[in-house]
Amino acid sequence: MATPPPFPLGSDWSQMANQIQQQFGDGWNKALQSFQGIGASTQHPGMPTVPSLNLAADKVMALQKQYLEEASALWNRGLTDTTVHQDKRFADDAWATNPVAAFSAAAYLLNARTLMGLADAVEGDEKTRARMRFAVEQWMAASAPSNFLAFNAEEQKKALATKGESIALGIKNLLHDVQQGHVSMTDESQFEVGKNVATTEGAVVFENELFQLIEYKPLTTKVYEKPFLLVPPCINKFYILDLQPENSVIRYAVAQGHRTFVVSWRNPDATLGTKTWDDYIEDAAIKAIAVTQEVTGAKQINALGFCVGGTILSTALAVLAARGQQPVASATLLTTLLDFTDTGILDIFIDENFVKYREAQMGQGGLLKGQELASTFSFLRPNDLVWNYVVGNYLKGETPPPFDLLYWNSDCTNLPGPFYAWYLRNTYLENNLIKQGAVAVCGETIDFGKVDLPVYIYGSREDHIVPIGGAYASTQVFPGKKRFVMGASGHIAGVINPPAKGKRSHWIGSDTRFPKSVDQWLATAKEHPGSWWTDWSNWLKTHAGKQVAAPKTYGKGKYKATEPAPGRYVKAKA
Repeated sequence: MATPPPFPLGSDWSQMANQIQQQFGDGWNKALQSFQGIGASTQHPGMPTVPSLNLAADKVMALQKQYLEEASALWNRGLTDTTVHQDKRFADDAWATNPVAAFSAAAYLLNARTLMGLADAVEGDEKTRARMRFAVEQWMAASAPSNFLAFNAEEQKKALATKGESIALGIKNLLHDVQQGHVSMTDESQFEVGKNVATTEGAVVFENELFQLIEYKPLTTKVYEKPFLLVPPCINKFYILDLQPENSVIRYAVAQGHRTFVVSWRNPDATLGTKTWDDYIEDAAIKAIAVTQEVTGAKQINALGFCVGGTILSTALAVLAARGQQPVASATLLTTLLDFTDTGILDIFIDENFVKYREAQMGQGGLLKGQELASTFSFLRPNDLVWNYVVGNYLKGETPPPFDLLYWNSDCTNLPGPFYAWYLRNTYLENNLIKQGAVAVCGETIDFGKVDLPVYIYGSREDHIVPIGGAYASTQVFPGKKRFVMGASGHIAGVINPPAKGKRSHWIGSDTRFPKSVDQWLATAKEHPGSWWTDWSNWLKTHAGKQVAAPKTYGKGKYKATEPAPGRYVKAKA
């Protein structure tokens, strides 16, 4: 159902009343028509298939009754309502003091509630309802009156107060963003990789066509004998783990006495368009482990994988285990999926038709463009990560403030098509990694039951990309000693939570009892204030061996420092 437009300036009450009556006289039928239209709009190549919609009659009747009651109440209040809406899009006084704008906002919110209610009334499985909720959310987020200057009382007020300067600045911002190819979430001119983000001191000691290996300068006179390798996600750049000195996971590990290495993924171009999942396992993860061993002379190392980096690291460990090798003494997995039963909102995109489409499109070669991937993740939270910036940048004419995390979020990366297609089918669609003997990687059958080593598993409670249940599920696939910790907040903020900030809590349960459900685990877990980093650091030290003199130079033998950290791979733009 379309949002009632604000009435044009100069309209008298009779004209307004006619428009209101027209809007709500057949409003319920319009709601149903719009809802069916949203379902139909998802039917195009490359999108998940939404079956024909059937609505539960009892829910529809209850929703119709509620809609008519609320519409009637809104009509009776008319343009005299000056309610301040809790929705932050309409919270400014300009909405409440402008009767037409207040009515427009209230009608829009009523329509949004109604359409979401219809989504919940869809008969069928939960995946179908989730898809409809997502489609409705996108449609309603885009159609909010706050997104349009002609309807936004707050921005009209600002335009008058600035004598049109805010409009001029908004046009300037729009042209800038069109030129750069994405909506600005932060003032990107304030950041430079290697200058004020990714600044921990180190050097590149190895590179091939897929990654550079960075070794960091020790901050302690002694280091643990088992070096520490971090494998970040290849769908983002590694410096999420090294944003600023005060919130850098990498610097924290170095300061704790670990001889630290990190994989810096190359941002793929057309020359890497045929690279596969096997290539990333054999020539990147396994190679990084081997080079770290050779540089340090260590028989075993400790390793950490974050998000998809954790999936890559775990797959590499399974390949090595199948070969009778165990070069890794302990593994840390941060917000990682191995069992893809619970994938949260991302599940709405995945079905056989969608995966076949992607396989046909790029399964034999090509690139998944980084901006496409970044846009997908942004639209998981459309009001916060899309329309908020559209309004701020273009309607208000504001430059978003500098924020290192959002700069990193906008610094997107491409993915090789065959890598991406294999990943979609074997993880999100078929969940083959946890099925013993279901899939082979690098010529070896994957069996996590053979990966017998201590594992520290971390999940974030409000994570919408790796749900806490999905992160916890990794406790069920490894046979060795495990520790599971849950942190507060989401996919990034939960992980990047240094102890010095004293923010958020974390939960720790038994290290010997891991029931199937995370809710069962949480029932006996205890909450601890502050960051989980200290608990993880204490755990990692027990697997790091004795302390030895810190090295005075980077690399060893044929592995020499070739350029200072963060290296050139991380600076390549998608």
